[in-house]
Amino acid sequence: MVVLVTGSKGQLGQSLQFIAPNYPELDFIFCSSQELDITDLDNCLATFSKYKPDYCINAAAYTAVDKAESEPEKAHLINVVGAQNLAKSCKEHHTILLHISTDFVFDGTKTTPYLETDIPNPTGIYGQTKWDGEKAIQQILEKHFIIRTSWVYSQFGNNFMKTMLRLATERDTLSVVNDQIGTPTNAVDLAEALVAIIKSNQNTFGIYNFSNEGQCSWYDFAKKIFEFNNISINLQLIPTSSYPTPAKRPAYSVLDKSKIKYQFGIVIANWEESLLRSFT
Repeated sequence: MVVLVTGSKGQLGQSLQFIAPNYPELDFIFCSSQELDITDLDNCLATFSKYKPDYCINAAAYTAVDKAESEPEKAHLINVVGAQNLAKSCKEHHTILLHISTDFVFDGTKTTPYLETDIPNPTGIYGQTKWDGEKAIQQILEKHFIIRTSWVYSQFGNNFMKTMLRLATERDTLSVVNDQIGTPTNAVDLAEALVAIIKSNQNTFGIYNFSNEGQCSWYDFAKKIFEFNNISINLQLIPTSSYPTPAKRPAYSVLDKSKIKYQFGIVIANWEESLLRSFT
């Protein structure tokens, strides 16, 4: 079973490389953007022709949420055209696509966990391009799994956890917003869920939510990061209004995971448990 992974240098790509040795029955092909430029259809088709993958995990994305507001063309090229190109390549080579999407497709006005059937209403360029990418895949390719996730962190790449640990070495006081509610997702847990979908050999295609269980604010998340690392720091909570950013964040983006748990029998760890595990 050949599994082609795009964006191998990102945190999900690196998390998949981290767990790959546990699955010798899967032949993983890891491609960075240098080896596989998803914005280039010819490059995609040639790569698929070479490896003939049974599955493709698209871990490549433009994820700079604020920067996307000033680079809409670049975000569109990677998140929409890139998704389109992979869908076309998958269709031509009878490959099943696992595509990673985001909680940013929603506006965050709900107060109960988002379902896969809720209507997206992105408030920024990043969320809009991710939703447009989802729609492009759905129009081109029947055999797809779109997995929406949130607040992804890991020991790899750039993320909130690593930023907090770095800032703690540079400052005595930190202010973190307390009125955006969501769920951190350990990228290794997400990687394991993707492998579980592949190994299930099911054709229950469509949209699925995945994050860790539970919910918290960014302040709560930061507090736990410091607590688990025995770091003493003056942590202040602030409202979003005190920390303006170019892109608007969803105030609430907890995802309902019932569908993925039921369909694939996936047991999902609580975010605190998973966070602690990443330090031990």
